[in-house]
Amino acid sequence: MKQLLILISIFVIGCKPTADAPTLRAGKPRVAVVNYPLAYFVERIAGDLVEVHFPAMKGDPAFWKPTGTEVRKFQSDDLILINGASYAKWPAWSSLPDSRMVNTSAAFRDAFIAVKADTAHRHGKGGKHSHAGMAFTTWLDFKQAQQQAAAVHRALANLLPTHSETLANNFAGLQRDLVSLDADLRGIAADLGDTPLLGSHPVYQYLARGYGLKIRSVHWEPDAMPDAEGWAELAVLRKTHPARAMLWEDAPDKSIVAELKAQTIRSVVFAPCANRSGNGTDDWLTVMRANVVALRSTIGAE
Repeated sequence: MKQLLILISIFVIGCKPTADAPTLRAGKPRVAVVNYPLAYFVERIAGDLVEVHFPAMKGDPAFWKPTGTEVRKFQSDDLILINGASYAKWPAWSSLPDSRMVNTSAAFRDAFIAVKADTAHRHGKGGKHSHAGMAFTTWLDFKQAQQQAAAVHRALANLLPTHSETLANNFAGLQRDLVSLDADLRGIAADLGDTPLLGSHPVYQYLARGYGLKIRSVHWEPDAMPDAEGWAELAVLRKTHPARAMLWEDAPDKSIVAELKAQTIRSVVFAPCANRSGNGTDDWLTVMRANVVALRSTIGAE
């Protein structure tokens, strides 16, 4: 009987779900993220104390779908940071361990912006999708980015309690940069006032609300010349929203720039930077600073 009880105990322990079991990987803790802003925050706060798990992918990570092998790797990570606001839907069906998952936008979930249903469309090579549901580029309001960075810091401090001072110092430096970005954008927004702006894609909701910008968006892609219907819709929009600048997620094709210029619309790149930059050298902060400079150029645009 004693031997039987021992065998039963071993069986019960061995059958405990591995998803919630602590990671026993040797070496640095591995921290998973669903987009580049979170990867950058981890890199700034933890440096080489952790290994960042952010798979290389094309297009917007919000619409990326991992393979079974990739999901299993996420399940074994020591910490999993998600963006929240419905960004990247795959974690919901991937059986990730709740005990190791942190929603970085939970502090302002009541401030998420709902998006009305729209027509599904293609995002360059990112595949067909729709922006209906919830606006998810939360970090383009730099006050919200500060809250997300704070959530990352807390999660890393729990993961690495013996490095609390280093993490706190690094986090303070990151927060100073985010506060500076926020202050710069508020100054530009004050100068812009009620100046109407266009967005090439509906990704600027938090930017518009956070800084009081008057942005109306179309559904254009930077590498595809809009058809006649698209240009007609823009003409109708400008009757009530006479914008002279359009914000783009990425540099648009020269032919689009030329046609917009002929219609007295300046093309301005304001990249959300959800993924690593195409040139592989500009980090998230560099891109955000370039965005601020680009937006400043729209002041008094003629």
